[in-house]
Amino acid sequence: MRAIWKGAVSFGLVNVPVRLYSATENHDISLHQVRASDGSRIRYKRVAQADGEEVPYKEIAKAYETEDGRTVILTDEDLSSLPNRSSKEIEVEKFVPAAQIDPILYDKAYYIEPDAMGAKAYGLLREALRESDRVAVVTVSLRTRMTMAVLRVMGDAIVLQTLLWPDEIRDAARLDNLDQVSEPKKAEKQMAQMLVESMAGDFEPEGHVDDFAEALEALVQRKIEGGDVTEAPEAEEEDTGEVVDLLAALQRSVDRAKKSRGEKADEDEDEADEGPDAPRKKPAAKKSAARKSTAKKSTARKSTAKKAG
Repeated sequence: MRAIWKGAVSFGLVNVPVRLYSATENHDISLHQVRASDGSRIRYKRVAQADGEEVPYKEIAKAYETEDGRTVILTDEDLSSLPNRSSKEIEVEKFVPAAQIDPILYDKAYYIEPDAMGAKAYGLLREALRESDRVAVVTVSLRTRMTMAVLRVMGDAIVLQTLLWPDEIRDAARLDNLDQVSEPKKAEKQMAQMLVESMAGDFEPEGHVDDFAEALEALVQRKIEGGDVTEAPEAEEEDTGEVVDLLAALQRSVDRAKKSRGEKADEDEDEADEGPDAPRKKPAAKKSAARKSTAKKSTARKSTAKKAG
């Protein structure tokens, strides 16, 4: 596994050098959208709502929309002025009973691994947590955002579990029909308790299977084995946002427009004229020479980019 964070856990005067690793991973099968006729990938472009024009990435800014619909644009300078707490220390604030933390607050989980020099102190913290049946409430900065978290023991490892902020939990009182729930009768509660007892058991997550994911994987495999696979056409070359020669870009745009109308593009005409049996032409006018020179420069740039990739 690859560490996502390196720092130290501090409790009291004890400092433990550690690394964090994501404790979970997603096994969902990733599906993407294609054109049904030939399997060509569907791509999305960033367009402005006002006029539908595509917006270059460098012109995109972050913004906040007020309740009355007004927009507050935030520049990179605005965002850089905000507090950026990038501490590399997980500071234990207190040890609290695990039962006091509602599970709804739990967010993402990370394994904590000690450096070799911190193994002894790591073991001390782990056993202190285990024997006290408490969790350590900490603050930690992950990806520049300071968040609450807890340290708890899972097997032989200490797990850091980030917590949601209290205002991120929606109020259950906003549900519409809770006030219509009546108190059940005594006989009904007794019968429900009997049902619970008859279905009681231990939690065994291995016994639960994602049957949809398994069925989807089997379906895909059957199609592959049956040869039901589409070779998607190659995507047209598109600008990547890098600086290119303006004349060459305009020429490509003209050629693309001609091809869409069924006309022969200038580049196709050039290739036909430059065949092995074609007579040698006299030097063209300055504009033509400039265009060919520009095209060569553009080709050289593409070749250099491919080698660099």
